[in-house]
Amino acid sequence: MDIAIARTFLEVVKTGSFVGAASNLNLTQTAVSARIRVLEEQLDCAVFIRNKAGAKLTPAGEQFLRFATTLVQVWARAQRAVALPPGRETVVTAGVELSLWNPLLRHWLLWMRRECPEIAVRTQIDAAENLMEQVQDGSLDVAILYAAPHRPGVVAELLFEEKLVMVRTPPTAAPLSPQDHVQIDWGDEFAASFQAAFPDHPNAVVSISYGPLALEYILAAGGSGYFRKGFVRPYLEDNRLALVQNSPEFSYSAYVVHSTKADPGVMDRIREGLHVAAKIAV
Repeated sequence: MDIAIARTFLEVVKTGSFVGAASNLNLTQTAVSARIRVLEEQLDCAVFIRNKAGAKLTPAGEQFLRFATTLVQVWARAQRAVALPPGRETVVTAGVELSLWNPLLRHWLLWMRRECPEIAVRTQIDAAENLMEQVQDGSLDVAILYAAPHRPGVVAELLFEEKLVMVRTPPTAAPLSPQDHVQIDWGDEFAASFQAAFPDHPNAVVSISYGPLALEYILAAGGSGYFRKGFVRPYLEDNRLALVQNSPEFSYSAYVVHSTKADPGVMDRIREGLHVAAKIAV
């Protein structure tokens, strides 16, 4: 498969027309049509329905879309790997779930810089589902996330077990109403456990999917919410937050996820650094 053909296909999908794709790619419309014709010959099926309004994917085109995206991503990764920075032997690409990166990723990057100067590092922060897909398609070497689902060709190793604890703003003698509780999205498992522990709790007035933003909101407006214990420890120590006494704690485990085809030697170094970082962060 010519990567240029895959890119052309994706550009037609993006713009909705051969004319728009030609303009964005600095090609003639004839050249775009020729590339799509080659693609359809290779696949032995049509991928677009052409009409005056533009180009619409056929069912076969819808199926090919995911593979075209993967082809381009893997090729981009191969180009980056070949073009190593001076003095580096290899490059590691790591992704971290949005609610987990701070401060774990910072500690790991500092460890890699100190202990593995021969390895170049590229990182990204994204949603868990996107990270899992990128580990599967090879565009990421490793991902760190919570509640790792089972996927073929992917290994999930426990990194650390953390607790989600309920905290509140002072003064602790002041009563809190259910409306003061901010609901934070820690995944389906937490939501089910919270519902079981608080069956009569009304729907939250404020719901926030991103933990750090929820913390900033509670510190500014007052209230309570569930947070990772390691993340809120500094706020507990300086009395800006307090644990809500007799509130249940919930387990929240983090996993290192990588392909079964990952280089064992490189993975050993990554794993070692992540465990060091986790001890500092949790």
